[in-house]
Amino acid sequence: MSSPRDVHRALSGLLHDGQQISLEELPRLAARHAPDAGIRQCLIYLTDLQQTTLRLLAEHDGPAGHTGAPDDLEDKPPGELRIDVTFAGRAFQEVRILRKPAQDGMECWWVPLRNGAERLGVLRLLVEGPDALAEEDAQCLAGLLALLVSSKRSFSDSYTHLVRSRRMNVAAEMLWHLMPPLTFANAEVTVAGVLEPAYEIGGDAFDYALGDETVHLAIFDAMGHDVAAGLAANLVMAASRNLRRQGADLASACASIENLLLREFGETARFVTAVMADFDLRTGRLSWVNRGHHPPVLIRGGRWVTMLECPPSPPLGLGLDLPADICEEQLEPGDRLLLYTDGIVEAGRHRGEEFGIVRFVDFILRHSCADLPVPETLRRLIKDVLDHHDGHLQDDATVLLTEWHGRAAPV
Repeated sequence: MSSPRDVHRALSGLLHDGQQISLEELPRLAARHAPDAGIRQCLIYLTDLQQTTLRLLAEHDGPAGHTGAPDDLEDKPPGELRIDVTFAGRAFQEVRILRKPAQDGMECWWVPLRNGAERLGVLRLLVEGPDALAEEDAQCLAGLLALLVSSKRSFSDSYTHLVRSRRMNVAAEMLWHLMPPLTFANAEVTVAGVLEPAYEIGGDAFDYALGDETVHLAIFDAMGHDVAAGLAANLVMAASRNLRRQGADLASACASIENLLLREFGETARFVTAVMADFDLRTGRLSWVNRGHHPPVLIRGGRWVTMLECPPSPPLGLGLDLPADICEEQLEPGDRLLLYTDGIVEAGRHRGEEFGIVRFVDFILRHSCADLPVPETLRRLIKDVLDHHDGHLQDDATVLLTEWHGRAAPV
């Protein structure tokens, strides 16, 4: 393996040259600097929107439409690899480096590409003579490339074309650009969300944010499955953020959002169900308001489950002028909080067999025991929901999962 000075040169070169390039130029930049770190080849694979495939980020039109077989190590790298059946996909799922022998005494490594806790894809590295520090060097390379991808994807249509499999409706276009990343984690909390149908969202949305020592959580379900439903969901989420950032508490935020919906949609009665919550990371105290939505689910110790009931309040936008009750619950380290929309538990009802709350919670429990990363649990959940519904949802299905790790030691 190369010396520490060589690795430093590779990383500093990537950082310096990466400031003024486009996403399309990143593969060429990685190929130029990776040899300084003892890496013969560095290919970047990014996950698609639904996290079912890994797609090669090519400098120009790379190989497309080819689905790699399990453990595929062809001389010509495949343009697409399925996450559920390939060695690369396993590295993505388990968020760990997987190594295999390659030609000429080298090893082929699949290295998770993550921005914090958000899984962007994997790197395919051909490593020459790896030593004890090689994995640490590979993780540093992957971390820097992930930051570069994240910094450039928001203004790159090439990224959008790569990660999408089909056309997206206007409501989905609006919501995907407004919602936060699918995953966030620090030493105290992990938050992960998932939303389907990814390309035809109606009125579902989720939101989260960390402010000081409080995690703000919200899930919304606007009436309807059209552009107006998407507009209502966008409006409510933007208003919620705006009010929160001005210091509004949950009760006053609900009242202001109610007035805004009535003012903008008037007699059309465009209502939105919601759960909005504040979670104090110092004390573990959860405060929330439920506006006509399914109650949150609390999982403790991987076994104990309870529905967090709250006195019912009407959905936002009905203009009934009824106060909203603020409810509280004390959480313990290791607890998981589930917010979800009706599309999760009602999926499959056209066949007379709903997915159901019992199956939903049981799925989370079983995969929690498997010690999978939180975002991987949700990826598998939504795949199970889609399979139950023959791949076609009649309603949006959204989950926001929060796991509290407990109070972190001071850094």
